[in-house]
Amino acid sequence: MIITIDTGGTKTLISSFSKNGRMGASVKFPTPPDQRDYVASLRQTLRDNYAHESVDVIVVALPGIIKDGVALWCQNLGWANFEAAKHFKDLLPGVPVLIENDANLAGLAETRALNPVPVSSLYVTISTGIGSGFCTNGFIDPGLRHSEAGHALVEFDGRVQRWEAFASGHAIVNVYKKFARDITSKRTWRQIADRMSRGFLAVIPITQPDVIIIGGSVGSYFDRYGDFLTQTLTERLPSHIPCPKIVQAQHPEQAVVYGCYYYGKDYLANQKAKK
Repeated sequence: MIITIDTGGTKTLISSFSKNGRMGASVKFPTPPDQRDYVASLRQTLRDNYAHESVDVIVVALPGIIKDGVALWCQNLGWANFEAAKHFKDLLPGVPVLIENDANLAGLAETRALNPVPVSSLYVTISTGIGSGFCTNGFIDPGLRHSEAGHALVEFDGRVQRWEAFASGHAIVNVYKKFARDITSKRTWRQIADRMSRGFLAVIPITQPDVIIIGGSVGSYFDRYGDFLTQTLTERLPSHIPCPKIVQAQHPEQAVVYGCYYYGKDYLANQKAKK
């Protein structure tokens, strides 16, 4: 069994998977703002529900930069330098724990959902903020796993600012006084596509992915702006740099937990190959 943990800013979702990818029952609890309370709640929930199960690996998704088992920065949670690996090592006795960025894991799941799997892909989640995950040959790219495309600095409205400051779901609500789901005006969506394009225009020439996958709450309304975004990027990119294929995420609400599953499955396969 593979246990997946999606740690969100407001709630934490724990799910179980069989080795062939069948999802079992899920459990959720409010994410405590304090790191120690979070670890205590996580440990108790796991032991209440899985202590007597045969668990092979636990995969924890955190919304921040993870290096050497340390969550250096999790903006939505207000955590910095959280020694996650140290605190997670005894969640279930004897069960290994893997820790990865949530956008990387979502990108892993959405990339593997494509047929064929592209050589290179960029997953962008547009919700409260903007997160990103790069994959190469169907695996999280080790050289770009710490990237934060949403914090790319670009010029907009006469000043240099973070991409997510003017193109995220939060920014859309601030500017248009509506949630994405309530916006039907083509003119407004064209303006939003322009905002989105500014960050992509900075990232695409550097990374040149084959496919861009857009997820998150704003990604759910891709049909309202996808054509505008593709048109804008095609017009503005240098002629020798092609506009990548841009698609909507297939499972925006479950991408992280499925990414955790694939990550855990790959780990188990690698461990088996070493024997």
